[in-house]
Amino acid sequence: MILLTGFEPFGGESTNPSWHAAQRAADLLREQGREAAAVEVPCVFGRTVKVLEEAIERYRPEIVLCVGQAGGRENISIERIAINVDDARIPDNAGLQPIDEPVAADGPAGYFSTLPIKACREAVAHLDIPVEVSQTAGTYVCNHIFYGLMHHLSTRTGIRGGFIHVPYSTEQGDANGKPGLAVDSMAAALVAIATTTARTTTDARVTAGAEH
Repeated sequence: MILLTGFEPFGGESTNPSWHAAQRAADLLREQGREAAAVEVPCVFGRTVKVLEEAIERYRPEIVLCVGQAGGRENISIERIAINVDDARIPDNAGLQPIDEPVAADGPAGYFSTLPIKACREAVAHLDIPVEVSQTAGTYVCNHIFYGLMHHLSTRTGIRGGFIHVPYSTEQGDANGKPGLAVDSMAAALVAIATTTARTTTDARVTAGAEH
């Protein structure tokens, strides 16, 4: 079972392509004969992790892909690490705006994704979809759910998970004067990441670092 999550709209947007891409990817995976489910999560600190944990208990997945929007980025961003800090530049959808608070008071400073992030990047690049390994998921609700996911999985066995940022949709990009990507391309990238994870036990040894 592959579980995908996407966020509700936030920050004044009327749509969030992370949710639409997660839904479409789940459909495509089921068409391939794989078990898959998509769940929309709230853009609210704390609540989003609770919804995620409930979905994990319900679906019992082997792979969890949490997806969020990073408006302004040009690429599908496969995140490497989640950090144990909430520091919100803008309020979430419930008006919460934590500053320098831990995601989990009893948690370590960070968790690495357990997806084969470099093999996944190679698989998405093979589709001619812009992609990168990202070294930061920010400090907003995307990083919050990423850290919450990995903290939850640290006490579980047999489940791999991670976080993927997607750009604005094409329509959002046009409206905001920023790069955009078609939702169908986002979904194809998520399918490639899910299927690559399912068949890959050892990550590709290729460079995907950054100077800054």
